[in-house]
Amino acid sequence: MPNNIKPESKTPPLRLVAWETTRNCNLSCVHCRAAATRGPYTGELDTSASFRLLDQIAETGKPIIILTGGEPLLRPDIFEIAQYGTKKGLRMVMAPNGTLVDRDAAMKMKVAGIQRISISIDGATKARHDGFRGVDGAFDSAMKGIAAAKAADIEFQINTTITKLNKDQIPAILKLAESLGAAALHIFLLVPTGRGKYIVDQAISADEYESTLNWFYDQREKSSLTLKATCAPHYYRILRQRAHADGKSVTFDSHGLDAVTRGCLGGIGFCFISHTGIVQPCGFLDLNCGDVKESSFYDIWHESDVFTSLRDYNRLEGKCGFCEFARVCGGCRARAFESTGNFLAEEPLCNYMPKRAS
Repeated sequence: MPNNIKPESKTPPLRLVAWETTRNCNLSCVHCRAAATRGPYTGELDTSASFRLLDQIAETGKPIIILTGGEPLLRPDIFEIAQYGTKKGLRMVMAPNGTLVDRDAAMKMKVAGIQRISISIDGATKARHDGFRGVDGAFDSAMKGIAAAKAADIEFQINTTITKLNKDQIPAILKLAESLGAAALHIFLLVPTGRGKYIVDQAISADEYESTLNWFYDQREKSSLTLKATCAPHYYRILRQRAHADGKSVTFDSHGLDAVTRGCLGGIGFCFISHTGIVQPCGFLDLNCGDVKESSFYDIWHESDVFTSLRDYNRLEGKCGFCEFARVCGGCRARAFESTGNFLAEEPLCNYMPKRAS
């Protein structure tokens, strides 16, 4: 790829990249999209290939880079990678599970320029979290990891995947996140991929989905945390419906970043890169959009047929195709794909009937 300035195009700006730096993991979470274990896994991008990838991402835009896994702290060169990205002007964040974050790791994160970490808490008590994560002691270790991050002055957020197994725990998890001093709580609605396929019967229903997101909206003005719904595109419809019902407009001043983003960002402002360098719309949508070992990331982002399809909302099918909220919701493309084999099909967990259908 030439190093000259790239011409203007209609490709949306790249805002966020989740990079599975390793698939090795020390936990065995019931919902894991990668079904990650201790490995070993072959074909992982080495250090020099990782640096080249960051070079190419920086040529494409200035997105936030989420160093994820597996467990990223199991990768020996993770701090070198983080520091290299920081020097390239990229905002580097990390998604460890918290169990390996000690004083030494936290200080190395700080030096490498990690701006924030996300730690997943899927139960408000030791028993509930450890049961979800598949390892005894995971909760206590995560709490120690959070304490180490706070001591190193590293901002942290709590991520929670919602299923029937822990739906009743979400209010308590929110209170826990507030008491810990988290910057944000991000909720994720289960996408049944990887080990998640084996607990598909624990996915909440469309009606539970709707009520959960309405409850989440109600917490906006009650909580000190930044609240964000991920893999839950309906939230951006609900946000507008609720604001309209209250006689309000959805603006940046009133609703922050929720006003200027949309539901499913896969292939639009976000993408996922696997441990072997395969680019996907997201970690849950297992579609090969290109291999960074064979093509430049810039070309993949701009030219992938899958990405091009996802960016054309007119190609959505079923009720998503004629929904008046298609541009702000879009439905979860990964759930559609897992349900039908068609990533453009209608979202299977949506009980909203578009007005255009009436």
